[in-house]
Amino acid sequence: MPMRARRGAAAVIAGLLAVAGFTLHRHAGGLLAAIGLDVAAPVENVVALAGGVLGWLGLAYLGVALTDAAVARATAGSLRGPPPRLIQDLARVVLFAAAVVAILAYVFDLPVGGLLATSGVLVAVIGFALRNMIADVFSGIALNVEHPYRIGDWVEVAPGVTGRVAEINWRATRLVTRDQVSVVVPNGLIAGSRFLNYSYPERHYRANLRLALDAAIPVERAKRILLAAALGAPRVLAEPRPQVQAEGLDERGVCYVVRYWVADYADDNPCRDAVMSNIARALQQAGIGPAFPHREVALTRPAERRARMGLADMLRRVALFREFDESDVEVLAAMARERPFREGERIVAQGEAGDSLFLLAEGALDVRVAAAEGERPATVDRMLPGEVFGEVSLLTGQPRSASICAATDGIVYEIRKEHLEPILRRRPRLAEELAALMSRRQSANRERMEAASTAPGAPPAAAEHHDLLERLRGFFGLS
Repeated sequence: MPMRARRGAAAVIAGLLAVAGFTLHRHAGGLLAAIGLDVAAPVENVVALAGGVLGWLGLAYLGVALTDAAVARATAGSLRGPPPRLIQDLARVVLFAAAVVAILAYVFDLPVGGLLATSGVLVAVIGFALRNMIADVFSGIALNVEHPYRIGDWVEVAPGVTGRVAEINWRATRLVTRDQVSVVVPNGLIAGSRFLNYSYPERHYRANLRLALDAAIPVERAKRILLAAALGAPRVLAEPRPQVQAEGLDERGVCYVVRYWVADYADDNPCRDAVMSNIARALQQAGIGPAFPHREVALTRPAERRARMGLADMLRRVALFREFDESDVEVLAAMARERPFREGERIVAQGEAGDSLFLLAEGALDVRVAAAEGERPATVDRMLPGEVFGEVSLLTGQPRSASICAATDGIVYEIRKEHLEPILRRRPRLAEELAALMSRRQSANRERMEAASTAPGAPPAAAEHHDLLERLRGFFGLS
């Protein structure tokens, strides 16, 4: 039976009991005689008293049922979980206490005025002794009326005390932390101090991550690196978009704050870990170490030379160049052309001719594939610093297989055919290794690309390897 129907049935039963009880209380003798029972006066009085007690208790229960229905109706449209039981519990206490007083006064004809006066003194004594607990109770009532938080919300009631609201009772609120530790906080303490609700007015909220980088690093470059890392982190919401701001200066360098949005406070730690891990990888790819207070004079290389050495390190980490000699990698790093780009700029277009490879040094790029001519390209991947694209065009001269668009500002380095040709002519066996590597990479990417393309499937791996090798040799004029 649905909850609404059960509440309705309970209210009807309580009303019938109240009517039956009051009727029996006023007309006990007549009702007993009507059903053929001839009882003594004491028995008739007991039946009448029982009817009066039943009537008042039934009336109190009817009030409880109506209160529950009113609270349920008032919170029916709420998306923040079930309402606390404190209001219903308070209504029960008040209604049944009133029923007891009414029974004493109207059923047993006892003088309740003196009783209430005497009990008032007793209540004052007890209230003074339990004033803190009573304050917590009334604070709980105020919290339930205002609803600053509900069951399931994540709240921070004190520095280091954050948890999900599991229960709100008469005296306290019970929280469960992310370590699955139960924390009981008196309602008076919460009502009398400032607390944070991470689940209201919306479940998602903005988190901040602060770090310092060396002041020698240009601010715009640092922002590009940090923003790309935040955009590429899993669990971080794409909208609203992450932001990076320079917050200040100290003895370590420039202080930055990375602001990103989290779907729910329960995801705060995983999101922070993902963002920090991405930032660490991006800084490593860019050749940037942690900032520390400067207390010594150091001889540094010119900025251009440092950048080229960092590029050589990045090239060594790319699988395509792992078989190259150290000297060959340094030559490529020295000849590579730096190409800054702006957010929204298209680096290469699908289907256009090309004979160069690009290494992403800073920023983030989107890989977009058009299923058919005239259709809107679909974003199939996001590239982060250290990744390369365009290697097939560099080695075989084939048209670009996808469009690469800038998700943030950044920098790529371009390696052209004329940069690589002297190395391949000097070491022809590299052609076979490069063809095998390209074949494996294309096989790994095939499933992802076919999801966004209706083009026919690729040939078998052996045939693909042979085809790539022949194209590479023909493109570079190798025997």
